[in-house]
Amino acid sequence: MLVIGGTFEIDPARREAFTAAAIDVMAATRAEDGCETYVMSADLEDPSRIHLFERWTSQEALSEHLQSAHIANFRAAAAGIFVSSSVLKYVIASEGPI
Repeated sequence: MLVIGGTFEIDPARREAFTAAAIDVMAATRAEDGCETYVMSADLEDPSRIHLFERWTSQEALSEHLQSAHIANFRAAAAGIFVSSSVLKYVIASEGPI
């Protein structure tokens, strides 16, 4: 399993445009084979910060996702909104309750 986690810093004045693009890409991504979780969520304290959390069954599924038309559309829509990002991939050997 792969977990993707990170944050985006966005222009808070353009948060509504980002939210619209994020809702579209979340819906399309959640329908993809191999996607177990895909969510972007707003930080409760910082209007310029968005959190990203994804779970994928395989690298192949993630690679196909990254080449999809809806990701290209999202990147184009968010191009002028992103200030910076920090996103990392984690390869998970096992998981279980806390």
